[in-house]
Amino acid sequence: MSRWNVALAAASLCLAQEAPRKKLETERPKPAAGAQEEIPPEEDAALANIEYSFNPLQSTKDVGVGNQYLKKGKLRAAELRYTSATKWNDGNAEAWLRLGEVAERLKDTAKAKAAYEKYLDLAADAKNAKDIRKRMEKLR
Repeated sequence: MSRWNVALAAASLCLAQEAPRKKLETERPKPAAGAQEEIPPEEDAALANIEYSFNPLQSTKDVGVGNQYLKKGKLRAAELRYTSATKWNDGNAEAWLRLGEVAERLKDTAKAKAAYEKYLDLAADAKNAKDIRKRMEKLR
């Protein structure tokens, strides 16, 4: 038992001596006067700015997730997913339709009208085009 006590004491002594050295290594040097400090990249992916490019698979995925949120009654989350889907693929007619429906339920008439107009531009010959035009008339 005494050997363990000696080993633990030696280990704690080594750690105590390393702590100030590590502190000095992790401290950032102060920038010179007038110099701009570099901002490190965001580590949390959720807070980083997303750069959207054409990605129809991600758009379809976002529409599916938005549909799940809509079934649960989480309208704001569904709206965010549909908006994201339209940014990934501007030609995704289903995303524009769903975004218009959710915006209409959230009483955001301007956003709903814009989404419905974009949907009708993309799918002018859709079966529900007449119904969507009637909805747009009611939104005025």
